[in-house]
Amino acid sequence: MLERLNQALDHLEAGLDREVDMAEVARLAAVSEYHFRRLFSALAGMPLPVYVRRRRMTLAGAEVLAGDLTLLDIAVRYGYSSGEAFARAFRSVHGIGPGEARRTGAVLTAQPRMSFRVVVEGSTTMRYRIVEKESFRVIGSKARLPLVREGINEAAAAHAAGLDKESIVRMKELVGREPEGILSAVVYLTDSREEGAEADYWIGVVTAPGVVDEELEVLDVPAGAWAVFDNHGPYPNALQELWRDVFTQWFPSNPYTSRTGPELLRTQPVEIGAETDSQLWIPVERHTGKLGT
Repeated sequence: MLERLNQALDHLEAGLDREVDMAEVARLAAVSEYHFRRLFSALAGMPLPVYVRRRRMTLAGAEVLAGDLTLLDIAVRYGYSSGEAFARAFRSVHGIGPGEARRTGAVLTAQPRMSFRVVVEGSTTMRYRIVEKESFRVIGSKARLPLVREGINEAAAAHAAGLDKESIVRMKELVGREPEGILSAVVYLTDSREEGAEADYWIGVVTAPGVVDEELEVLDVPAGAWAVFDNHGPYPNALQELWRDVFTQWFPSNPYTSRTGPELLRTQPVEIGAETDSQLWIPVERHTGKLGT
């Protein structure tokens, strides 16, 4: 699968001077466009459109400094209909406008071309199982929070701490399906998995469809397959490392792709650095491409 991903990136690279057909890029990777965008963001640490813009502006920056073409010609070459739009994109990457960069010979920022590979470290194994679940409902409390890739998510911790005892008691009384107990659910609002990107963060319980509670919010989840990963380690670093390894090692090595749906996490928060058991549920579907081709 990594070979297919790199073929897709080669195709993307060759089309930076025109509108990129993301569906075709994903087809070359033998995965859905949704999964390709999500996988890229997890592997690269930035959304796919941001990478494309940075790569375009890296190439455009070299042409701006070379001085062989007019700035408008360069703008059109890289898909911008006006000099103003090109200048905004250029400044967002380089911190300086193209005209000033050409006049002063400014130092610009380069986005290196990416390729993916698996790095094997030690002999760590990942314990997982695939679970087919009927539709279910998450009932609980929701907050829109920024993603944190390393360390404690203070906003999420504050959301959890703000739950009153009565709400927690009601949640526990509604538990009816696996995964049991109070858990968190993350619903991503975009394809981005970069630091600071916003997501809807739920604290609640899994119940049967149709269960309601007048004081709590509801998230309906359709039927589908889930990859379930068991984890034990220091909180929260072991969880964040597990999530990273799922996308950088497990997905590229297994015949599954991610699908739309919340990521579920059942854990027992403890003091920072203390050991705890956790379980991560990722919505998946089996892909039809051949592994490693």
